[in-house]
Amino acid sequence: MKTIVVKVGSSTVADDQLRLRRRLLAGVAADIADLVHAGRRVVLVSSGAIACGQHVLGVTERPRLVPALQAASAVGQGRLFAHYERLFADQELTAAQVLLTSDDFSRRTSYVNARNTLRRLLSWSVVPVVNENDTTATDEIRFGDNDVLAAQVAIMLGAGTLVLLTDQDGLYTGDPRRDPGARLVARVDHPRDLTALDVGGASQRGAGGMRGKVAAALMAGAAGVGTVIANGSRPGVLRDVAAGEPVGTFVAPRPTRVSAFKLWLRYAKPVRGTLEIDAGAVRALATGGSSLLPVGVRDVHGAFVPGDAVAIVDRQGAEVARGLTTMSARDLRRVRGLRSDELRALNPQLDDEVVHRDSLVLSAEEAE
Repeated sequence: MKTIVVKVGSSTVADDQLRLRRRLLAGVAADIADLVHAGRRVVLVSSGAIACGQHVLGVTERPRLVPALQAASAVGQGRLFAHYERLFADQELTAAQVLLTSDDFSRRTSYVNARNTLRRLLSWSVVPVVNENDTTATDEIRFGDNDVLAAQVAIMLGAGTLVLLTDQDGLYTGDPRRDPGARLVARVDHPRDLTALDVGGASQRGAGGMRGKVAAALMAGAAGVGTVIANGSRPGVLRDVAAGEPVGTFVAPRPTRVSAFKLWLRYAKPVRGTLEIDAGAVRALATGGSSLLPVGVRDVHGAFVPGDAVAIVDRQGAEVARGLTTMSARDLRRVRGLRSDELRALNPQLDDEVVHRDSLVLSAEEAE
């Protein structure tokens, strides 16, 4: 049976006073236990460490600066896992804490090690409780309130379903907090329909809100994983999802899967710089299947080294692609705009291509 990855958001974990929703979390744990005892493999990705830390520290507003976020997470993470540990012990299950960072997904060896650890835990009928390792994350705390992290875990494990539990019943045609006429969307079959929805901003306690869930659903769908976005306070929600009952919003997986490398590059590899390219280079990348050459690069932003990921944008700043650069930012600033023969005359040690076609993913591929 395929693995189910369940993500609970901060608004599901904690109430407006930043107190743990103990009864709700007990219901989620009971649902997961029913599935595990029935032979299903379930991973729980949980937000809420920062909110839990805020409650302990008496900090009512979510911190804005990264050190304060990390400090609050350091206080709350242990208490949050201890609560899950007790809940699953009451269901005769063992929980395991697994803390990951974006670096664990951007480096192949770390990725494989994390995947093997999760697989072994699941084979032992242990429930992995996954969260971002906020106290050491350096690329800010930007996993979309763990939604994208949950999608990455689902892809890593080849899961059958990603379930994103929130404080709303699913995705709506508009933001229900502003639009009383907004209707629940029961099913989304095409990525364009998903990105067209007005999903509003983040919640008070979380970082990603529905925008993070849309990004996660797009990512999971591209890898062939279906996503359910549902209300975590609904009794038996996970049992209903596992049984195939219509719950919340179902985002169908894409029939043609995107390669694992492209997903890794598009979502997991941190971007270290931006390359602005001319109209000819945009056409060559989009329609010609070409690599990016120095002659097409107009401007270089950021500091990066060979092998780093860069965003490639047009003259208006719209992202065209992402790729792995063969040059450092310093070298590229010296050779941008040069033809290949001029490049070789200036520095024969540099590669003729800034980003090779095999190390590039077009942004438009998401919406195909």
